[in-house]
Amino acid sequence: MSYLPGVEIEPQHTADAAVIWLHGLGADGHDFAPVVKELGLPEALAIRFVFPHAPSMPVSINNGHVMPAWYDISSMQIERKVDKEQLMKSALRVGDLVEREIERGIKSERIVIAGFSQGGAVAYQLGLSYPKPLAGIFGLSTYFPTHDAVQPSPENKALPILICHGLYDPVVPEALGRHSCEALRQMGYKPEYKTYPMQHSVCMEEIAAISHWLQARLAA
Repeated sequence: MSYLPGVEIEPQHTADAAVIWLHGLGADGHDFAPVVKELGLPEALAIRFVFPHAPSMPVSINNGHVMPAWYDISSMQIERKVDKEQLMKSALRVGDLVEREIERGIKSERIVIAGFSQGGAVAYQLGLSYPKPLAGIFGLSTYFPTHDAVQPSPENKALPILICHGLYDPVVPEALGRHSCEALRQMGYKPEYKTYPMQHSVCMEEIAAISHWLQARLAA
């Protein structure tokens, strides 16, 4: 099988958990790799971090320029128009990476799906629909364009979800983060929602919250 290429960071000890973390539009898997050290996770928490590269494609909102993207976006309005078929195909390809982690000996219950911006939209689609139990999802500065199309998996009906968003985000307005949270609640999930005084980025307070959340989900 041909897997998405990417960056992998191995723990000091043999990995018994994994985080698959998806970047945003125009970036690549290197974008969030430096955050692993900043998480300050205990050495005993043996997590493999996988940062896949999205394929390159023309993106309508950028005049059709080819760049790394999980799916095309045709409008940046508050209810942005996205190519849901491409998004779902990307989710399936990332799902192949989940299966690879399971083949490597990681239990599905110890795999987290994460994503920033576009990557977070794919993380929602994959994590909620994945047919095996997962450890959780965290979405950063993102939105949930497939909330009306996703078919939730019974195995993940109680999936832990962390949502973080910048209050001053000019790219993905914070209202979209709140809408995502509300949509998840209406579907029966109990997401945690945190905001920070930042734009379309990450901050140290947010990284600390992610670290705490990961340790709670993946502690032995």
